[in-house]
Amino acid sequence: MLNQISKGLGRAVRAAAVAGILVGGIASAYAQEVIGAGATFPAPIYTKWGEQFKAAGGPALNYQGVGSGAGVTQIINRTVDFGASDTPVASERLASNNLLQFPAVIGAVVVVVNIPGVDGNSLKLTGPIIADIYQGRIRMWNANEIKALNPGITLPAVAVAPAYRADSSGTTNIFTSYLAAVSLPFQTNVGAANSVPWKTGVGAPGNAGVAAAVQNTKGGIGYVEYAYATENKMQTPQLENRAKKFVKPTIAGFNSAAAQANWAGAANFAASMINMGGDTTWPIVSSTYVLVPKNPSDPERAANVLKFFDWAFKSGGPAADQLHYIALPKAVQDQVRKKWSAVTANGKAVWPAS
Repeated sequence: MLNQISKGLGRAVRAAAVAGILVGGIASAYAQEVIGAGATFPAPIYTKWGEQFKAAGGPALNYQGVGSGAGVTQIINRTVDFGASDTPVASERLASNNLLQFPAVIGAVVVVVNIPGVDGNSLKLTGPIIADIYQGRIRMWNANEIKALNPGITLPAVAVAPAYRADSSGTTNIFTSYLAAVSLPFQTNVGAANSVPWKTGVGAPGNAGVAAAVQNTKGGIGYVEYAYATENKMQTPQLENRAKKFVKPTIAGFNSAAAQANWAGAANFAASMINMGGDTTWPIVSSTYVLVPKNPSDPERAANVLKFFDWAFKSGGPAADQLHYIALPKAVQDQVRKKWSAVTANGKAVWPAS
């Protein structure tokens, strides 16, 4: 009898030990996961970087592209390790929520169209015309204003069907900032923000939602991050830039805008690249931003976030090129790393990580 009891106790101890190992393993795996949420604009590059970082021996990345507004809310509530926003957060809001903001990568927003019988890549549009479309002032693709810009294209009598982001979106902020910069009526009637009072059109969630809305609607027009347009083989009209030149979206055009950013004079790295000068410059370019707590409750998880972006700065350039993003200039990367010293736990900076 005593022998049976002893054997039973042995089995119980072994089972408890195994359970402890399993629980410990799960907790360890969770601790090694970097959790982020926010902007859809950088989602393709963050996903690719996450795969490559894990392959290089780093923690797994769990990133959810839920929109910039939701990403900012989640990092304020400390439910993620980092938030992501396509537009910079105001200095006062950063300070009140004890957050550090830094740019991660540069990208471009493009206009996408679906016009029956028309090669949308050859179409020419101006910012004021796009602004009028989104205010319901231009309703047909064969409107005189569009025909005047495209004398060699036969434009059909098809209704313009605008699509826009239904969620709180940094991509919307970038796009509306451009339209507000080139159209006073748009600035007055609609404005620039993550969410604006659109005068016409249909809302869709995320870049992917807007892309799908345009692809599935004859006469569709929308705005998405350039990677989504290229991945989905969407048609992207030429836009008139500040130099009054019609330009196609190209990496050279994005680089031209990025080279003119005033990083040194921008508080919290909020340097504008909207409607910059130059004959080849694409007019809708912006950084996308990362938000991390300056006072993280878990220094290991905070260090893993910074390790991830440090790796991305050092080794993520080829993936950025492949997905049509622009890596931050090295000087800006160095400035960002210096700012990481503001992230502290228990009186110690979590970067450089030990």
